[in-house]
Amino acid sequence: MKPPARSLRDLRHLTPARVGLGRSGASLPTQALLDFALDHARARDAVHAPFDAASIVAGLEALGLRAIQVASRAQTRPEYLKRPDLGRRLDASSQGSLGRGPDQRCDLAIVIGDGLSPAAVNLHTLELLRRLLARLDAIAVGPIAVASGARVALGDEIGALLRARMVAVLIGERPGLSAPDSLGAYLTFAPAPGRADAERNCVSNIHSSGLGYDEAAFRIAWLVREGLARQLTGVALKDESALQARLPPEWARPAT
Repeated sequence: MKPPARSLRDLRHLTPARVGLGRSGASLPTQALLDFALDHARARDAVHAPFDAASIVAGLEALGLRAIQVASRAQTRPEYLKRPDLGRRLDASSQGSLGRGPDQRCDLAIVIGDGLSPAAVNLHTLELLRRLLARLDAIAVGPIAVASGARVALGDEIGALLRARMVAVLIGERPGLSAPDSLGAYLTFAPAPGRADAERNCVSNIHSSGLGYDEAAFRIAWLVREGLARQLTGVALKDESALQARLPPEWARPAT
């Protein structure tokens, strides 16, 4: 029997991508144009949303975690957007405060950074972190750094100053027209200034219409455990967490 024909309208129910919008003369239909303008405005608003660091710190303390507020060398939001290099290094005050910490190593340093979507960080970070920490009971987690004006590479310097074996950076991703509030997690073994992106693993697209908190926490925890056990991250560490998720419960154990 011949399968039923599918149309572009069917495809539109399967993806938020802009497909099969139709046309009005040589232009888009009015509704499609208005939807585009609204999503573009939401993406711009997400980039310029204020980073609610105080609420995040309060939420971390409510979870019984020690939080440290730090900042990059980007002093203003416009400077942050124009000078990515400034967002990759700590300012002098933050360097001093982290450098004066106790001489005690930890397995994992966690950095919460505003990134290119502070809105995503404000919305998702605490709930994701709560579920992630429940999966890291055998991992020594250091203080949580809450970083303003942060790029992903800022975690390398923070992790080095905190003497961490690995750093996990939870940061707002560049907003898209269908996901202005997407959160990403970047993991780097042996963090130090100058690490390349190829030395990181990324779990991205964490938001209400993307990767859920539980699945994201499962994947991040798997990468943390495997990265620490193998002493590497990046292109040398393939994310095989989905294979473990399909194993019987008595077999799905962290690597030792």
